[in-house]
Amino acid sequence: MAKLDYDGPILEIENLSISFFTRLREIPAVMDFSVTVQPGEAVGLVGESGCGKSTVALGVMQDLGVNGRIVGGSVRFKGRDLAKMSAAELRDIRGNEIAMIYQEPMASLNPAMRIGKQLIEVPMIHEGISESEAWARALDVVRDVKLPDPERIMRSYPHQLSGGQQQRIVIAMALMSKPALLILDEPTTALDVTVEAAVVELVKDLGKKYGTSMLFISHNLGLVLETCDRICVMYSGEAVETGSIKDVFDKMQHPYTQALFRSIPLPGADKNTRPLKAIPGNFPLPHERPEGCNFGPRCDYFQAGLCDGGDIPMAAIKGDDRHFTRCLRFAEIDWNAPIEAMAQHEATAPGKVVLKMENLKKYYEVAANALFGGSSGRKVVKANETLSFEARESETLAIVGESGCGKSTFAKVLMGLETATEGQILLDNRNIEQTPIEKRDTQTVADVQMVFQNPFDTLNPSMTVGRQIIRALEVFGIGDSDQARRDEMLRLLDLVKLPREFAERMPRQLSGGQKQRVGIARAFAGGARIVVADEPVSALDVSVQAAVTDLLMEIQRKQKTTLLFISHDLSIVRYLSDRVMVMYLGHVVELGTTDQVFSPPYHPYTEALLSAVPIADTRITKKHIVLEGDVPSAMNPPPGCPFQTRCRWKAQVPGGLCDREVPPVRELVPGHQVKCHLSQEMFDQMEPVITVAAE
Repeated sequence: MAKLDYDGPILEIENLSISFFTRLREIPAVMDFSVTVQPGEAVGLVGESGCGKSTVALGVMQDLGVNGRIVGGSVRFKGRDLAKMSAAELRDIRGNEIAMIYQEPMASLNPAMRIGKQLIEVPMIHEGISESEAWARALDVVRDVKLPDPERIMRSYPHQLSGGQQQRIVIAMALMSKPALLILDEPTTALDVTVEAAVVELVKDLGKKYGTSMLFISHNLGLVLETCDRICVMYSGEAVETGSIKDVFDKMQHPYTQALFRSIPLPGADKNTRPLKAIPGNFPLPHERPEGCNFGPRCDYFQAGLCDGGDIPMAAIKGDDRHFTRCLRFAEIDWNAPIEAMAQHEATAPGKVVLKMENLKKYYEVAANALFGGSSGRKVVKANETLSFEARESETLAIVGESGCGKSTFAKVLMGLETATEGQILLDNRNIEQTPIEKRDTQTVADVQMVFQNPFDTLNPSMTVGRQIIRALEVFGIGDSDQARRDEMLRLLDLVKLPREFAERMPRQLSGGQKQRVGIARAFAGGARIVVADEPVSALDVSVQAAVTDLLMEIQRKQKTTLLFISHDLSIVRYLSDRVMVMYLGHVVELGTTDQVFSPPYHPYTEALLSAVPIADTRITKKHIVLEGDVPSAMNPPPGCPFQTRCRWKAQVPGGLCDREVPPVRELVPGHQVKCHLSQEMFDQMEPVITVAAE
């Protein structure tokens, strides 16, 4: 089917309502939703999990499964109503004129087919072009998505590519037919921040090159700021505010939009002097929505008798570019009023050293033939190389770096799930690096606990919440009777701000944020002195993140816990950490206080990491540094400096030193160390990566 020239809106969604039908009831997922995407325009769709973002995308694709139905409104693509098209017409438009990129790249790739074969299928099926013509086009698109050695990539299978490379191939596949509309559903959630920055840059460039319109679904406001022209904020199935990026970010006119921004760690937020403000209450279930305004029960400006009346229409904001809000009181709210001061806290002075690591190494031996098809011998994976640092009582030490840099490996050695190859770990001056967890005494196990990334995987689905916490108390030998343990369990629920009646609930009855609180309660059941928090909020919505990080800080203040916070989200790291350790390929490349690490001079890798962080603030200017290539394999690290294959400063070091020698650890100022060959003069010339414009 030839693509028609069309100069009106590419996508018009008008008063769309989508419901899912179960045996018990109709569940309204999306209600009265309208958005328009003009040619070449990128529109960001943001909101918490369960607000209906992905349902809107599936409604556009007319792919709602057997239970889903459009029960009101229309979706028009280039002026044609998609609901009135035949199955054959829809098949022709999907993948050809409208393409969708999903969160998980492997959901779109066939693991048994080579990449090239998967790419050439698209234009051969939709446009009927020859195999050689399709192959030439596929090579062009693989070059466009900036993948090295396109010929080799085309001959590879999906499992031979990294996550970032797989996602680029999925983008290439979507672009093969030069679609008019590209729908991206959280396309970078599973990627490292540096890969995310490169993919976002790529999507923007390709949108311009191919003139593609985009609907970009994300919960990350910073990413939407960097990629989109317009934004639509969703809450509980409805659009609550739409407008240009500048209007919505700088002159927000809906209480939910304001509450979202107050719960994310923008520059200037500080856990002691300017704490985040979490949104009170919980997101309503689709069949339990309140009367009137869906956001009413959680809104600071709620007015009984007005906000809980009937349906609330979208109202236009005069003088702005297509700026609308679903709020009855927007004209009388003082949007510039200073934020109500949250409880401020005295910064806690770190106490004595609780944990010390000295030259820790962790190597794994693998059979070479298992990986390289037939070659004999053994290979060594160098997961951790000479890790040295110390952590004090009441201190938060953040550990940052890309996937595969060794963050989780060192956590496993600390926890006793692995033993060290060399070096030592001292807990209160006792060596624990060679003691596996099953041989550790109860006190040591209770002292070092972990909060995991995914709260869904760490709870037993067949045990009540209370029983799971009591089980931890039994293991740690706390309480001399069942009643004493039950009382302690209820106290722990109070500590993590969960209602006591949750003790009788099963994990499936809890939201993600509530499950993570149970995980935290369990970690603190034995009075943990060191808690390793491995990406504890990355699976949670931004509004829930604020509440969970605040909770961790509060417990830390009460119990003087040492928190090792593993994360790739540098905004949260800046907000809550006292010191930061940056890792790359098993090495600690920079270590210092948060202020030292976030301002120049930086290690070149830290500089690139900071440049990649999406920040939801229009006052921010960032230096643009996109890292070339992927992180090298820990099985075959480069000689010399581990970062030299991707470093933009390498040419400044004379004599090929970076290629030959691992840099020594240098102290730039007391407490701030880097592992780098750059001269002091070069460090002195470094400029800030992130600058904030004056008010």
